[in-house]
Amino acid sequence: MDIFLPDRYYKNIYQVDYIKLKEDGIKCLLFDLDNTIVPPNVKIPNKKIRDLFDNLKELDFKVIIMSNSPKKRLVPFKDELIVDCSASSMKPSKTKFLKILKEYKFDLSETAIIGDQLMTDIFGGNRIGIITILVNPISKNDITVTKFNRKLEKIVEKKLKKRGLFERGKYYD
Repeated sequence: MDIFLPDRYYKNIYQVDYIKLKEDGIKCLLFDLDNTIVPPNVKIPNKKIRDLFDNLKELDFKVIIMSNSPKKRLVPFKDELIVDCSASSMKPSKTKFLKILKEYKFDLSETAIIGDQLMTDIFGGNRIGIITILVNPISKNDITVTKFNRKLEKIVEKKLKKRGLFERGKYYD
């Protein structure tokens, strides 16, 4: 059950302590897209998102959007935010995580994933041993596969809460 437990939990991507991540040796940030950066129906990033990503790049983070969505969904974000992307990542599979680490020459200890799903982002990141950061979903709108994952997530969350390990709305670093 601990494989679903995030290392850190914040309300949203704007609350994440990026300075602390930098101090902890993190150099590469993998961001989920849908319901982490924007709701699934939003096609381009707004100014607040562009400003955040600009600040992260100024802090010398390598920022990569890692999504299970197809390439055509990610292209506008890649172009607008001037970041790299990994489309159709098949999270929680280890394959794309390991490919990114190898391609960009980052160690596990230098990489973190930020996402809204325990079943894909957190589980996938924990499977390979990188820092996992959970944020709340931006919207209640989800695609069909994610709706199924949310049902599984509720079961996992209930078990984690019962063990005193995790509870939605109780943020920690």
